[in-house]
This record gives sequence, C-alpha cells and structure tokens, in this order.
Amino acid sequence: MPNPAAQTRQNLSLEDLLFKQGLLTSDQLSSIRLESINSGQPIDRIILQHNLVPLEKITEAKAQMLNVPFIKLEGRAIQTDVLNFIPEAVARRYVLMPFEKEGNVLSVAMSDPLDIQIIQFLEKKSGLRIHPFLGLPQDIQKTINDQYSQNLTAEVTSALKEVASVRPGVQLGETAVPQVIREAPVSNIINQLLEFAIKTRASDIHIEPEEEKTRVRYRIDGVLQEKIILPKGVHDALISRVKILATLKIDEKRLPQDGRFTFNLGKNLIDLRVSTIPTVFGEKAVLRLLPKSSGAPTLMELGLRGSSLKNLETQLLRPHGIILVCGPTGSGKTTTLYSLLSKISTTRVNILTIEDPVEYQIPGVNQVQVNPPIGLTFASALRSFLRQDPNIIMVGEIRDGETAELAIQAALTGHQVFSTVHTNSSAGAPPRLLDMGVESFLLSSALNCVVGQRVVRKICSSCKVNFNPPPEVLENIKAVLGRLVNSSTQIKLYKGQGCHDCNNTGYLGRIGIFEVLVVSESIVKLILERTTIQKVEETAVSEGMLTMKQDGYLKVLEGITALEEVLRVAQD
Repeated sequence: MPNPAAQTRQNLSLEDLLFKQGLLTSDQLSSIRLESINSGQPIDRIILQHNLVPLEKITEAKAQMLNVPFIKLEGRAIQTDVLNFIPEAVARRYVLMPFEKEGNVLSVAMSDPLDIQIIQFLEKKSGLRIHPFLGLPQDIQKTINDQYSQNLTAEVTSALKEVASVRPGVQLGETAVPQVIREAPVSNIINQLLEFAIKTRASDIHIEPEEEKTRVRYRIDGVLQEKIILPKGVHDALISRVKILATLKIDEKRLPQDGRFTFNLGKNLIDLRVSTIPTVFGEKAVLRLLPKSSGAPTLMELGLRGSSLKNLETQLLRPHGIILVCGPTGSGKTTTLYSLLSKISTTRVNILTIEDPVEYQIPGVNQVQVNPPIGLTFASALRSFLRQDPNIIMVGEIRDGETAELAIQAALTGHQVFSTVHTNSSAGAPPRLLDMGVESFLLSSALNCVVGQRVVRKICSSCKVNFNPPPEVLENIKAVLGRLVNSSTQIKLYKGQGCHDCNNTGYLGRIGIFEVLVVSESIVKLILERTTIQKVEETAVSEGMLTMKQDGYLKVLEGITALEEVLRVAQD
C-alpha cells in the first residue's frame, strides 16, 4: 500500500516542497516562478543562481519528491570489497559510488537514481541487487577521488586476495599469523599504506581494530581522514608485520609497546615511530612519519613575522635565560625548538638536547634520548649536562617540578635553555611553572620569553577563490583585530574549492600562528605577585603583543588560511 506522505511529496513541485519546509518565502516563490516562465530556465537552477537555498537542501528535497533516500558520502570510508563490485572507470563515467553491501544488496549513491538502464547494467556487472540513493554530484566525485585515489584500494585489494589464497576460507587468527606475516602479500599491504602516507604528506597512520573490520586513518595537515577499511581477518597479520619491522615482541599483546624503523621510498628516507596499545577488539598501532631528509624550517617558513619574529630574534641574542614554547600536543612545539637551535647552532657553541624521542637529527648538536627504565630522565640528563660545559641546553618538555627547577638553575648559572610546556597560551606558562613548585623570584629572573603557537592548514593556491563575508563575520574580524585593520577597508576572505592538487580538500600544507610574550618589567612584577593568566595576557597585549587569534586573523585576510581553521585551533 503506497505511503500517503510520500504520495503527497510526489505531487508537490520542488519549489512548493522547499516553501513547505520553510526554505523559501512566499515572495521568493512568486519571483522564482515568474523568472522561470520568462527565461525558460529550470526552477532549481534559478534557486541556485540567486543563492536562495543550498544545493544540499535542494538535492534532499528532490530525493523526497522521487521517493528515494538521500545520502551524503563526505567523510565516510568504504570497505575495499565494496569498491571491487564497481570499477573506477564505471563510477567516474556515470557519477556513482558504491558505499555499502548487506547480503546480496549493494547500496549505490547516484546523481540520477532513476536511470533504470544504469541500474540494470550495475546489477549485471556486480551480480548483486542495486539499492539506489540520490547523492550530490560533487560529493560523489570527491568520494571517487578519495576512495580510488592513487590506486591505494586496488593495490591493497590485490594483496588481500593473495592473503586469502594463502589460507583459503580461513580467518587469519592466532595460529595463521606466524606463517602469513612473512608472506609477500601482508608485507605489500604495509608498503602500500606507507607509500600512500608519503604521497599524501601524512604525519601519522592509525591502524585501528573494530568489531567487524579494521580501519586505516591518515592524519593529513593535522586532520585525521578515514581512507580505507580492511577485513578484520587480516588485522593480526598486519600488526605482527609492523611489530617485526619495529623489533617489538610479537607475542606480547597485553601491554603497550614502542619502537621505530626506517622506510625507504625512492629518495625519501622516512623514520617511523611505532606505538601499539591493546584495545577491546585487538591491538591498535600508530605509526608517526618523520622524514629524515627535511631539515628544520626557518622561523619565517614556520609563520613567524613582524613584531613577533623581531621580539623572538632579540631574545635569542641574550646569552642566558629560558625561552619556552607552549601549546597542546601536535601544535608544532618541537619543530619550533629545532628551528631555533638550527638558527643559533655554530661551531663556537656547545648545544646539548634531551628529548623524548629524538625526532630529527640536527648537525652539530649533541642529542640524547630519554630512557626511564635505566634512569635516564629529563632531570638526570640535565644534571649531567651541566658538567658537559654547555652553552645551550634544550629540554624536550618540562613535565615536573624537579625538571623545572633544574632548568631554572641552568638558566641562572649562565646557560641558554629552551623547552616546552603544555599550556593553552603563552600567558599560561608562568602560572604552570609556579604550580610545579618553582619559586616566583627565581622564575621571574630566569624567564626571558614565551612563545604560544598552533598549526592551521593553508588554503590550496591552485583552487583558491575569494568571497565577500557576511556582515556578522566582518564585525567579528574587526572586533578581534581592532586597530590592526582599517575600518574603511573592504575585507575579502578566501577559501579552497578543492582540486586534484589538494585531493579536493581545499587545503594544502600547514603554517603556524604565534604569540610571543616577552617578559618585561611589568610581567616580572606579575610573576612575583603570582597573578592570574588573564592579567598576564592583558598586560602583554597592552605592551604590544599580538595574540595567536589576531595573528591567525591577519593570515586569513592575506588569504593564507581560512577563518574556520583559526577558530578550530585558537577559539577561546
């Protein structure tokens, strides 16, 4: 029996349905119909031309009219065996994307779900019954590019078939793993995952077990993206292969383990840090990629400029004292420290670093990696460093009161000390060290400068376009920047439309946004008074400090990054 609601929707025209949903006013409805009669253009094209309703809402309304489900594929990973049913050439030609298989039914997103001929062709090609969904054409195209991109799926699928042939019809469980991990197919899957990571400039690979599948995610430009779904049966073999490469214990699955290995792809030599942890559904592995060939970027390449760069370079000239870099995990603190060391490293100074772990090797710098099981901690290494006649000491992170006190003592005895602290802003660093038990009079004497930072994605230069922001966005920009922007200046913002270069994300590469807090006499007084973070920040801003948010907004106005990116990482 037909659904009465569905029947009613089918009797409504597109503009009537949008009006009923409150997306069009009665005046807009009359105007659209009149323009359609006069120009002969379709209603949906006129609505889009005048930006009255977003394309997604129009497509959803069309799906209701056609009585077919609407699907949005963005951010959805698709299992490799599902992609095998429809070749990439067919998907591109007819603008469609298989995304799910249940039993003998294959769900397919289509730009035209009523094309019976294509549906019959797909059913014959796949041997399955097709369940059509209506999708946005550009969403389908982007998913095709993501899922079939750089032959990752095809290569891994062929390797999976070889794995299946090693143990036909059997899940790769505990007993099968030792025989299979040394076979070429599993090794090939790992190689393909690593090569794809290098090609897409990923910083991390996550191999995550779930109840019925294994998903592989890549952190590209700081954002995790789900790229491939693998059968659960191959998970143990993959993790064991990674463990062999990183010289970890294969039979230890109850405890976290850490290791590293080197991967060579052409001229690229990549150092990989491996971490495994036991989860409910099996072991999860995270591989961090650290390119050996790339040296530390310059301060300007990081994104420092103007008064912030000048103030930091001035503090670098001081022969003793502490310079701290702060921000959350993944905000680029270590990279900034390496850039600072590279800038001041000469044959005339002795530089010692204690890190956890050593991520990049810097020529001319003596780098030490912590090893807590044998007693080599940040604090114990710092004590030894003072007997090594150092000029400059870098401590990877100040985590406790003992390390903080030793770093301060080193700074007060004539050494230049660099380190990082986990705080949200530069103004939060002094109170954090005071909380660790450091005396306020020692901290105020030793601390020279605090750099706060975040990392944002850069807009892809190949597909960058400008647009006029809404009035409320303009007001927000002017409120944040204040005197830094001329109120009469016409402001334009920029965004990436998505292209082949940026894998249709609109972003390519990353850059830092910074604030540099110089410890002036006023700040010294506030430290001695153990005042609040807010008071420290207000004083620094009144003395000319550019906040991270302001630095980010200036980069937005220059078209380097997008407003959403700055708000994503620097919103209070």
